Amino acid sequence: MELNERPDDWSDLWWPAPAKLNLLLKITGQRAGGYHQLQTVFQLLTICDWLNFTPNNDGSINLLDDNSGVPKQENLIVHAATLLKESSGIEAGVDIRLKKNLPIGAGLGGGSSDAATTLVVLNQLWGYDYSVEKLAALGLSLGADVPVFVHGNSAWAEGVGEQITPLGLNESWFLVVNTGCPISTKEVFGHKRLTRNSSAITIRDFLDGQVENDCLPVVREISKEFDEFFQLFSDFSQVYLTGTGSSMFAKCASREAAVKLSDELPSGWNKWVVKGIDKSPLQRALNQFVANTNRV
Repeated sequence: MELNERPDDWSDLWWPAPAKLNLLLKITGQRAGGYHQLQTVFQLLTICDWLNFTPNNDGSINLLDDNSGVPKQENLIVHAATLLKESSGIEAGVDIRLKKNLPIGAGLGGGSSDAATTLVVLNQLWGYDYSVEKLAALGLSLGADVPVFVHGNSAWAEGVGEQITPLGLNESWFLVVNTGCPISTKEVFGHKRLTRNSSAITIRDFLDGQVENDCLPVVREISKEFDEFFQLFSDFSQVYLTGTGSSMFAKCASREAAVKLSDELPSGWNKWVVKGIDKSPLQRALNQFVANTNRV
């Protein structure tokens, strides 16, 4: 399967849920309750999951044609739809189909992006007219990465992910490698050697080249398999970790440079040449949907 494969029945209305990279991840403190204070930069990508929503009249929320392998009771899509419905007190239902392209547990934000697309699209289809800020606040209860996908911009984020500043990043190219190594985010953030008191930096510091990921040393320690991937990739390029893994990436000067780098790495690796974008394709799709609806 291609990482950005679209559903076959493209005549139906399918909504994108884009991936992300963390270009920076610093842990600057820890709140009461165990939540970590972070600074990170979310880079949106063109690769996507795809979701289809059909409102129903019986008030049920159904996830159909789900190829993710995640139990439905644990799926953030169902949680997002249920949360939005319960927040309004209005009886509403929907049948949801998911075309899962983004690998699970890869640090690409697939589950969070699916949840955000669910909130944004159902807000429109159910006629709730919630603000982006209210949707983002709902999304934060589902996961720290959800708000940035709701806002729909590559962005600088602080706090636990809720303080978002759009960055206006230029389009760029990356080679992303998914190692497939099982890495537990809970284990990484609970590790005794994880740095939890990094000095806070500024957006200017990031733009000037500060791009450390505080989780990288711990991930390399707890997964020797990941460390082997990382060392080999590092022989060819400067390599970075996204989130807590299991994917890593290199930033490339052009698409051609990314393709060349991909060709130099082992052919059996799961690797993709992807474009970084500033605006989410979900926002474009939503604007087009609203424009078409207003013309009817």
